[in-house]
Amino acid sequence: MHSFNASMIKEIGKYFIFLGNLFINRETFKTYYKLILDECLSIGLGSLFLVALVSTFMGAVTTVQTAYNMVSDFIPNYVISQVVREMIVLELAPTIIAVIYAGKVGSSMAGGLGTMRITEQIDALEVMGINSISYLVLPKIVASILMYPLLVIIAGVCGMLGGYLAGTLTGIITPNDYVYGLRSSYNEFTVIFALIKSVVFAFLVASISSYRGYYTQGGALEVGVSTTQAVTTSVIAVLIADYLLAQLLLAK
Repeated sequence: MHSFNASMIKEIGKYFIFLGNLFINRETFKTYYKLILDECLSIGLGSLFLVALVSTFMGAVTTVQTAYNMVSDFIPNYVISQVVREMIVLELAPTIIAVIYAGKVGSSMAGGLGTMRITEQIDALEVMGINSISYLVLPKIVASILMYPLLVIIAGVCGMLGGYLAGTLTGIITPNDYVYGLRSSYNEFTVIFALIKSVVFAFLVASISSYRGYYTQGGALEVGVSTTQAVTTSVIAVLIADYLLAQLLLAK
């Protein structure tokens, strides 16, 4: 147990040193601008279809299940869409999509950097006097922080749209009731909270995945191992951060 704690503290320390190296001996703004745009395209467009598909079905399923659990005749129908709105905005859009994001984008970052490490491309950059951590990882983290909140907004819209289609097409709820429920007792802080969570999750997934990929050792087999570790660690970090943020920002 003691050795496990020691190795964990060592890993965390190594991770923070890795983050500190992002800002040392940086390249020109022009270099980063192009790299960040490329990363934004691959992260944003690459994840768009999957995020839209998953969130639409999440919204649809949440609507059906909420309606199924509304057993009392005293509860008005519009409460269904109210519950759907709160669930999607507060939890499903930022957190569940973050798990998918870690699986898709995080694994890709870790795999790419791991392959560069074992093929000695990272060593070549270091020999040329380039800070490889800053050059390779900083654009990934910045692009992730820029694109993931946008994906969360799209997920929220698609989730509510999916709920609308599922509710109205099956006759669970009328279109008027659904829209009224979405608008009733709306608290705008829930959206701000979701966006704060999305920025934190984007940073965690990108930095942890890059860290795992960057320090890959061995051959092709180890790239697979570090990719798996990247996804697992990112998901755990996202769930811990989710709880801590809820406790900090929503606790009475």
